[in-house]
Amino acid sequence: AAHHLELIVLPLLKRMKIDVSIKIIKPGYVPHGQGIIKLHINPIKDYIEPINLEKRGEIKNIKGIALSSNLEDQNVSDRMAKSFQNEIDKMKKNIKSDIKLIYDETAHQKGASLTCFIETFENCLIGMDVAGKIGRSSEKIGQMVAKQLFEDFNANATLDRYTADQLIIYSALAKGTSTYIIPRMTEHIETNLWLIEKFLNAKYEIINNLLTIHGIGYKKSSN
Repeated sequence: AAHHLELIVLPLLKRMKIDVSIKIIKPGYVPHGQGIIKLHINPIKDYIEPINLEKRGEIKNIKGIALSSNLEDQNVSDRMAKSFQNEIDKMKKNIKSDIKLIYDETAHQKGASLTCFIETFENCLIGMDVAGKIGRSSEKIGQMVAKQLFEDFNANATLDRYTADQLIIYSALAKGTSTYIIPRMTEHIETNLWLIEKFLNAKYEIINNLLTIHGIGYKKSSN
């Protein structure tokens, strides 16, 4: 989840003039956690700008991070990345992914996660991540990420199912109208749309998965 935030959500927020950076100091996994991240947030200078992603475009590249902790002897990061690429090859996408392999030894326990994203020629970022758990092999993780990633891409969406709900609150606070195509309605998207309407009185429409949010033009207090 932290890498999804770092690789996909934060770059999109920067387009909205929200300056946030994250550094993973120590990974944390279910059930013990104890991960450490460093988050740096600069106050907005004026208004949050809307984001408009109405054209998906074709694939420019596929990148990602395969992270495993205390599992180097089992080549988990490498196996997740290879399984992801093998699944893409089965889809006959004819594109090679660029996956960074990380073998961590600082985490409190064993764990793994794979985060990958598609960047399109229309500057869309569509990502997916899956964490490891008991009974879920490295190969299964790679397959799951690839299949779910292309489910959202093939839906002609301009954002993935998770990023789509995370941008709703910022779009509602922005000065102007934001538009993007969601892959499908999820409970999180539905909940956040209810939230911005009830708490911010922000208006929205959704037609054929094209979500339009009319921002309220929030401006930080001068005090």
